[in-house]
Amino acid sequence: MEIKRLPIEQPVNKLKMKATAKEQMEQSESSHDEEDEGPTRAKRGKPEVVHNGLLRPVKLSRGDLYKPPTADELNQLKEAESLFHCSLLKMQMEELLKEVSLSERRKQLIDSFVQSVTEQLQTVPQTSDMELSDLSWLSGGVKVPFVLVPKAAKGKFHMAPPISVTIIGSYPLGTCTKPGISVDLAVAIPADVLHPKDALNQRYPRKRAIYLAGLAQHLAASPAIGAMRYSCLHGNRLRPILLLSPPGKDSSSFILRLHACPPPGFFKPSRFHPQRNNIRTDWYTGLGSSHEPPTPHYNSSVLGDMLPRAHLQFLTTVSSQCAAFAEGVALLKVWLRQRELDQGVGCFSGFLGSMLLAYLLSCHRVSNTMTAYQLLRNSLHFLAFNDLTENGITLAKGPDSTPSLAEFHTAFQVVFVDPSGHLNMCADMTACTYKQVQHEASLSLQFWDDPTVDGFHALLMTPKPMIRTSDHVFQLCELVKLQCCCKKLNLLSELMDHSGNYVLTALPFILSLLQRGLGQRVRLLTHSLTPDPEWPVESDAPKHNAQPPLSFGLLLNPEQTASVLERGPPADSPKAEEFRQLWGSRSELRRFQDGDITEAVVWEGETTCQKRLVPRQLITHLLQLHADIPESCVRYIGGMLDDVIKVGREVCSTGEEESLKVVQSYDDLSRKLWTLEGLPLSITSVQGAHPALRYTQVFPPVPLKLDYSFFDREKLSRSLVPHEVKPCPVYITPIQVICHMEGSGKWPHDRVAIRHIKAAFHISLGELLTQHHHYTCQPSPTHLDVWKDGLVFRIQVAYHREPQVLRESVSPEGLLIVRDNAEAQALEMATMQRPLLTSTLHGLQQLHPCFGAVCRLAKRWLGAQLFSDDITEDTADLLVASLFLQPAPFTPPGSPQVGFLRFLHLLSSFDWRNNPLVVNLNSQLTAADYTEIKNDFIASRESLPVMFMATPSDKKVSIWTSRGLSLCAQMLQRVVMVAAESLKILEPHHSHVVMRPPLDPYDVLIHLSPKQVPLLSQAVDPPHATFSRGILAGRVANTGGALPVIDFNPVTHYLAELRDAFGDLALFFYDPYGGTVIAVLWKPKAFTPLPFKTSQMVARRVEVSGEEAHTVPNVEAILEDFRVMGQGLVKSVEPRTDRWVV
Repeated sequence: MEIKRLPIEQPVNKLKMKATAKEQMEQSESSHDEEDEGPTRAKRGKPEVVHNGLLRPVKLSRGDLYKPPTADELNQLKEAESLFHCSLLKMQMEELLKEVSLSERRKQLIDSFVQSVTEQLQTVPQTSDMELSDLSWLSGGVKVPFVLVPKAAKGKFHMAPPISVTIIGSYPLGTCTKPGISVDLAVAIPADVLHPKDALNQRYPRKRAIYLAGLAQHLAASPAIGAMRYSCLHGNRLRPILLLSPPGKDSSSFILRLHACPPPGFFKPSRFHPQRNNIRTDWYTGLGSSHEPPTPHYNSSVLGDMLPRAHLQFLTTVSSQCAAFAEGVALLKVWLRQRELDQGVGCFSGFLGSMLLAYLLSCHRVSNTMTAYQLLRNSLHFLAFNDLTENGITLAKGPDSTPSLAEFHTAFQVVFVDPSGHLNMCADMTACTYKQVQHEASLSLQFWDDPTVDGFHALLMTPKPMIRTSDHVFQLCELVKLQCCCKKLNLLSELMDHSGNYVLTALPFILSLLQRGLGQRVRLLTHSLTPDPEWPVESDAPKHNAQPPLSFGLLLNPEQTASVLERGPPADSPKAEEFRQLWGSRSELRRFQDGDITEAVVWEGETTCQKRLVPRQLITHLLQLHADIPESCVRYIGGMLDDVIKVGREVCSTGEEESLKVVQSYDDLSRKLWTLEGLPLSITSVQGAHPALRYTQVFPPVPLKLDYSFFDREKLSRSLVPHEVKPCPVYITPIQVICHMEGSGKWPHDRVAIRHIKAAFHISLGELLTQHHHYTCQPSPTHLDVWKDGLVFRIQVAYHREPQVLRESVSPEGLLIVRDNAEAQALEMATMQRPLLTSTLHGLQQLHPCFGAVCRLAKRWLGAQLFSDDITEDTADLLVASLFLQPAPFTPPGSPQVGFLRFLHLLSSFDWRNNPLVVNLNSQLTAADYTEIKNDFIASRESLPVMFMATPSDKKVSIWTSRGLSLCAQMLQRVVMVAAESLKILEPHHSHVVMRPPLDPYDVLIHLSPKQVPLLSQAVDPPHATFSRGILAGRVANTGGALPVIDFNPVTHYLAELRDAFGDLALFFYDPYGGTVIAVLWKPKAFTPLPFKTSQMVARRVEVSGEEAHTVPNVEAILEDFRVMGQGLVKSVEPRTDRWVV
């Protein structure tokens, strides 16, 4: 039988784009493509010479070499200059289109399989008439893909061969894309199988499903058919389809989807007007009714089966007039797929994308001569600025007798009418889904023209799953409860319209309820699109609740979301009753300070951590009150992993309040330093240089009230010192403060003399602070410790020319030599760059309230996975800052959890080898700076750190990553791998497992005594047994008191000694936040035998082979040294002898 090509555009499965699209293509296909394409020809000049099957270069004449560019080449150059940031973006788009388009070999496979299936369909046997409810003729275990509720249905049915088999959808139109290739076949049911009144009471959908079951039974015996499964078109249970796979090795190459359709013109379209009823109440419920409600969704389902051929004819006509139509649709499909908008119930499918482009072309909003790039841009512009929930659009030319747009708007939330004027192609789409499409289009346009953003990657290559896009996510887990919801909301008419699918019936009403309740707290409310179900042909159709939980995403408005007060209208306002009805018993009258008496709802929440979760209280209350959905069915994911950075046990806090207290105390100290009198030189600046002062310290210092009886007293200064037999006292964090003194000719030009002057300043500052403010101070040559408000501030005096003095030296000949050195760099980092970074990130925290919490989660993960020594605190803070400063294609994180997930994604997916990470602090870098940074990076790549980060003050060196990873690319590779695995665990399961490091790869584990680990309470899994650390509960005095030992952590000192003694043999890893295990990894070359030398016998033993003596590490002695060096701290040393070869 002849195969016709006519269309309905169908979507393809989700495209998982990777950094290089080449990896997605099968090698076999690539080789066949090369054979199909044959040798390419030169654009100008003579063709290549083929000799013995090999291409030979052609020698061109001077005229051919220097021929002026053709008009076509000039147009391409002009287009690249005017439309794209650079020619690279144009080439990226072209390569992407090549990757997603079908190869000739794939098309041949599809055509062959379609021809085979068509021939099989013509041999379907004819059967005699039987009752519609009699399914005894079906054999071989094949089931009907339909939920037969109610069971009773009038009518006769018999099987017969289809009157036509037509290729429809995207394949004949040329818009079918990879991966997940789907080809659609419309199988026309013979007219004598149907009855003109079958549109009533689900008779047609049931006959359609039974006809598909008959086809499945017939095709099951054919060896030309591979696997067979049922599915539903966009999740619509009234439109089941039969999925066929080719046999053999090509079974995963593509899917053939069989759609059973009525013969052309069999039903009158006017019968399916959105205001007409085609499901009778007495048939569906058994109860009579005087008024029959309209069934617009049921009507649109039947209409959808009647019009695919007409749609294909329309799209074919439009696409023939626009050369770039297919490519424009392909780009739009990729854009939709990356945002998870093209699959499931009510999705914005590829068919809708094709129709949208056709609409823009038909109303001359885009030109037929535009490129695919321009078509995509104009499509996104239209979506961003046109709200189809308010003002629908239509492709119908004349009014005729078709429904008006107003009539469509009364029946559907989103309106886009097809060329016939009868079908709303967005019938199943919710307003929230379209608002999400609008939001994504608007966001894409914002960063499209930003030359500092990699627009191609952000637009088309970065997947945006809900868990990484929305700030908060919650799920409705027991979907069967939505039956009670429909009953509570009295949705019988809507339930009939959706043929008993209570999930889709309740969803719009739940969304509307949440939108009212959340109000200004959220910028966007989204929901997951129920995936298309698939099941074997031998199984019954799955029930409506047999699907994944419904997920909802909240894009928070940070200014409103944390408010615990929901202020309503005045008590005497007409809207007061509506407010009380919405909130129920939570609503109460309250008098406010301005004298107003209004309705109000007050939610629980004292700390920032608790206030962030106010939306959870609000959502669970509304769903329980109005939809009978208990709180146990709501799984709210908003404070994921907050527990691991929790501070204090009495009140839940993730450190914001503690950080604020530190900053306030620092501000007070800063003011007092500025007003000090009696110093030889005035203070020019006071700057914080500690993570706590930028809200990013994992566990901010808390004010401490010391128990003096727990400590011993130092004889001279009477300071508190640890007691030998008691547990290690509480760790007291010194908060670094840099105090710059004014420049003066009195400053010496000698490094030693400068240090003496600074020591004198430390003494003077201590005396003045003690004299005027009664602070306990302890000066030292390098700093001054000040005990204030139960906190310790470590003030370091700085002189701005000291780094320059350290770089200068005098040669024996008396010449002044200026040479950079590590000492000068460290001083400059401590006194200039880190204070600048602290003040900049403090400002970022003021703009984005969750910035600090994201940094704390990120650094807690790095510590838990034993990476803290490789990625420093400053580096981690800058990594997180980049997520807020350049969030494309996302919005800046609005919650700690989404920021942490994006941090892991950044670590695991960024191309550290070939690209610099630019952190544009204060938006100081221009597009020219970006280009300069990229060029310098490429030119000097081999000499730069493996993780390169550029900032406005550091464009070429990457000072923040020069330490740690600069010597170990393998460690960066492990960080990337662990981040990727953590992301895989977190996104579906939200588990604390990501905070527990795998210890299997390590060679030796040094177990520490918990009693001597001062930060034990900060561990991810702290032990149940606790130890007294010498602190008391109660109010902390502002001034006075004895000074304890500061910055005392035995584990840190032990680690330093281990690295100093055995750093050439092993790497040492430790979780600085309460870890009780030090993991040891032998270096790859540690056990290489070395020639015997008496000067290199530390931790080594002699092995003699023949006349040669070599030395190898003495592992037993080294392990014993681990124990001896850590006496009192080390509980045990666990060697893993199978992890190395001696």
